[in-house]
Amino acid sequence: MVVLSKPPPLKQFSTIKTFKQHTHNNNNNNNNNNNYYFSGIPVIDLSKPDSKTLLVKACEEFGFFKVINHGVPMEFMTKLESEAVNFFSLPQSEKEKAGPPDPFGYGNKRIGPNGDVGWIEYLLLRSNLDSVSPRCFNAFKENPEFFRSVVNNYISAVRNLACDVLELLADGLKIQPRNVFSKLLEDEESDSVFRLNHYPPCPELSRNLIGFGEHTDPQIISVLRSNNSTGLQISLKDESWVSVPPDQNSFFINVGDSLQVMTNGRFKSVRHRVIANSVKSRVSMIYFGGPPLRERIAPLPSLMAEGEESLYKEFTWCEYKKSAYKSRLADNRLGHFEKFAPSPTSADVVKSLF
Repeated sequence: MVVLSKPPPLKQFSTIKTFKQHTHNNNNNNNNNNNYYFSGIPVIDLSKPDSKTLLVKACEEFGFFKVINHGVPMEFMTKLESEAVNFFSLPQSEKEKAGPPDPFGYGNKRIGPNGDVGWIEYLLLRSNLDSVSPRCFNAFKENPEFFRSVVNNYISAVRNLACDVLELLADGLKIQPRNVFSKLLEDEESDSVFRLNHYPPCPELSRNLIGFGEHTDPQIISVLRSNNSTGLQISLKDESWVSVPPDQNSFFINVGDSLQVMTNGRFKSVRHRVIANSVKSRVSMIYFGGPPLRERIAPLPSLMAEGEESLYKEFTWCEYKKSAYKSRLADNRLGHFEKFAPSPTSADVVKSLF
């Protein structure tokens, strides 16, 4: 079991005092964090001919789905998880040699520069490891090249998966060229990042302790894989929160803010969070597929109906990234770029009360 060297006092962290629970969950009780698994997560078999249609529907209704028959070798997944567990099992002083995050490197508890904290430690890397500072590998003295090789193999495989999904989405939307989305991830200057997260077990947990606070991902698409531990939750259209059943053999895909803009709001960037587990470590690995910094993000004309207005102001990925990283996790980051004043979310209303 992976544990923090010196767990900080729980009073430093946020909890969810109350939240709207969805009523259509199944009866598979998750005793570790007192929620229920949601049985309605779309599961899409990428080997089936109807996958392109189902992917579009999932992006419109949830902004989130699980893919099976994804083509990523299980060996890549298990090797990387093993390396992640080895890293997070190191003494705290050793792990901190790969930090502090700038934003890349090892981080512990603090998420970004704006006051967000969580019951988490992580290692954030550029997806192009050739441009990663050697400092990020300082904790891997015994065999840093092996770790680099394992991460490279995994990132290459999940990038291909992300591009396959994006091209199937283009097919489902009946737009050309087929690589209109995927070319942004395949570009040599793609600003994609990769993150290993570790949520230690919290034996003192008697309430819903935040591991990673609610947010949307600013990039185009996120590809998530985790061990068989609970904690991930997504927000549905009615703003209820549901727990996602873990599946270590499959991948979960998030629509990001940039893809929401490129589809003029047709696809929804999903709000999600992680709740700490009282018994078991959660280890997750996420590839965030981002465009080049220079790329201009705007609704695609081929997806706009005649007379349809753009809901968003055009911006470069660099502009949006800078704006996003100045915000708190729960902020509506796209609000600054919407042409029409957005309706306040429940999170905005709660924040205004304090």
